Amino acid sequence: MKKLWIAFICVFVISFTILGWSGFKIYQEKPPIPDSVVTVEGITIIPSGNITAGQNVWQAMGGMELGSIWGHGSYVAPDWTADWLHRECVFILNEYAQTDFGKNYDNIDPEQQAALRERLKILLKTNTYDASKNIVVLDPVRLRAYEDNVKYYQKLFTEGHEEYAIPEGTLKDPNRIEQMASFFFWSAWAASTNRVDDNITYTNNWPHEPLIDNKPTSDSIIWTGFSILTLLGGIALLVVYYVRQKHNSIADEIPKDDPLLNFKPTPSQKATIKYFWVVSGLFLLQMGLGIIIAHYGVEGHSFYGIPVAKWIPYAVARTWHTQLGIFWIATSWLAAGLFIAPLAAGFEPKFQKLGVNALLGALVVVVLGSLTGEWLSVMGYLDGDTWFYFGHQGYEYVDLGRVWQIALSAGLLIWVYLVGRCIVVAIKNNKSEKHLMSMFLISVVAIGGFYLAGLMWGKNTHISIVEYWRWWVVHLWVEGFFEVFATAVIAFLFAKLHLVKLKSASAAVVFSTSIFLTGGIIGTLHHLYFSGTPTAIMALGAVFSALEVAPLTIIGFEAWENIRLSRAAGWADKYKWPIFFFVAVAFWNMVGAGLFGFMINPPIALYYMQGLNTTAVHAHTALFGVYGMLGLGLMLFCLRVLYVRNDWNDKIIKFSFWTINGGLALMVLISLLPIGFMQTYASVDKGYWYARSSEFLYSPTITVLKWMRAPGDTIFAIGILVLVLFIFGLATGHSLKKKK
Repeated sequence: MKKLWIAFICVFVISFTILGWSGFKIYQEKPPIPDSVVTVEGITIIPSGNITAGQNVWQAMGGMELGSIWGHGSYVAPDWTADWLHRECVFILNEYAQTDFGKNYDNIDPEQQAALRERLKILLKTNTYDASKNIVVLDPVRLRAYEDNVKYYQKLFTEGHEEYAIPEGTLKDPNRIEQMASFFFWSAWAASTNRVDDNITYTNNWPHEPLIDNKPTSDSIIWTGFSILTLLGGIALLVVYYVRQKHNSIADEIPKDDPLLNFKPTPSQKATIKYFWVVSGLFLLQMGLGIIIAHYGVEGHSFYGIPVAKWIPYAVARTWHTQLGIFWIATSWLAAGLFIAPLAAGFEPKFQKLGVNALLGALVVVVLGSLTGEWLSVMGYLDGDTWFYFGHQGYEYVDLGRVWQIALSAGLLIWVYLVGRCIVVAIKNNKSEKHLMSMFLISVVAIGGFYLAGLMWGKNTHISIVEYWRWWVVHLWVEGFFEVFATAVIAFLFAKLHLVKLKSASAAVVFSTSIFLTGGIIGTLHHLYFSGTPTAIMALGAVFSALEVAPLTIIGFEAWENIRLSRAAGWADKYKWPIFFFVAVAFWNMVGAGLFGFMINPPIALYYMQGLNTTAVHAHTALFGVYGMLGLGLMLFCLRVLYVRNDWNDKIIKFSFWTINGGLALMVLISLLPIGFMQTYASVDKGYWYARSSEFLYSPTITVLKWMRAPGDTIFAIGILVLVLFIFGLATGHSLKKKK
């Protein structure tokens, strides 16, 4: 065990050192935000402070939940960077063509078009940023292009656009719209202007725009190759290691009866039942909102003809959908920690029940307060800076206002205290569980601590810096340390049931955590290839994100071990379906995080696929398929222990399990994945802007594929509804087998 712990510490220290250095490089080399933009004659195009003010306007109206910037955000509206860039290119080419040939660009000869494209490329890619004055100096033709684009966006956001799910009157103040347009211009400027003394743009030539020869860089191709080699090498090493190990982790002597049969829940453990009721309610609400936003992709403002956008516009619905996903999954995991803590300690500390109940109340306040604030912000009811503090920060998965974010951080720290004080006692009193409980404690502290990364930016922080810290939350907090927590919890539960050898379980947890974090920590950078970061970020992200995938290739063995555990003894059958949810986690980890994750992670793939439905495929199968299933499995396991003396009606859980998993598979395979592949072809063939355009997304074939979500969504929704009814039915007795 000593060697395993040394390896874990080395991985942790070295990885965060590299991740910290990467952040420093991003701070140094991020795209400059000029104080103003002027023409060569000195005419002001964008006045002082308008770009940052425009970023704030974009954030307050929903930000990444209504279209995207640099590929990060939602999928129905365009990527505003690519959209602005393409419109600016078309305008300038038409003006060039009219001036030189008296015709529009599309009507001149191919040779003439090629000459104008080369002229446009030189115009846009030449860096005219004056660092001494902090200004960008542009050719007058770009002033005219800017004014034309501003008119387009003023019409778009005042009159609305049904195919983009943008309601009429989304923004009403022309000055605010122009400020936001200036932010769009800047994001496109960074994506089309070469870095100083370099031949690639600040966004590593993203997005693909043939009109100015924006295409993948050499680094994108080279590091994609290295990532594949790393993946193959990692798989080979793990397979060799795995086959050389003994894998009989099942306990030598399985108890004849359930070791927890005489379990008596403490007051605080009974109190966690209310957490699971909240989880069920939030899960059901998230599912309903998911159905609504799927319809916005085909009906614009409606749900089967009902104009729901009047009350819940797309930006609000999607914000709530993503936030509720984080809330219910996190609440389930927090409840599992609170339930297991006294079980590990062997007693209940003073005021534990009070702390558990108070924490639940605080979580409910944060959820309701943040959802309300987000609605008020998007609807335009929050003035001044209140949108940032109480409304909508505009960044996907961390949308909630800063006050609610701080409150949630405080709640997590309280949770760390409530769980941690029990685990510390368990480590002191039970030496045999020391290693397992130590990893449990590390994951608990990390969950409480790493969410604080979301407080590392302010209202006006450069978006490249925000993206760096945002992915600390989304990747490290959600995808990283919650998984470490789950691994430790599952091992502890099986150990308490005496189904696994404690020593083997402890070693497996420390080893698997070290392997996962080897790629997982630095692999965070794969989200930042095109977010205004230097090429070193691409190199590190590509190689280490491949290492993240390597352990998932042998995860089928974990699934088989869990199935074996469910069959280890007759009494273990009562834990079958909670264990099967852990089996589903292993499956979706391999498919959703592994297969669909690596499908988009290499630089050359993500260059064309970022922000397309291929990303949605990975998001649904990894976020829900892995972390959602883990949340459900942990909830059901805790409830199974709480109701250990009662027989469940397992047919209900069986039906729910297969409909949820089957519905998710159908949703992805017959709708999201085909759309994503067709979008990818369009992105490669015509440009990224086209793959995100209403012209493409409302073509007959794509529209049919969007409607094909209905069968999978319906089956999935039925499974969720049945599961929620089952959870509440445990309290009423309707989910228990009737005694004969």
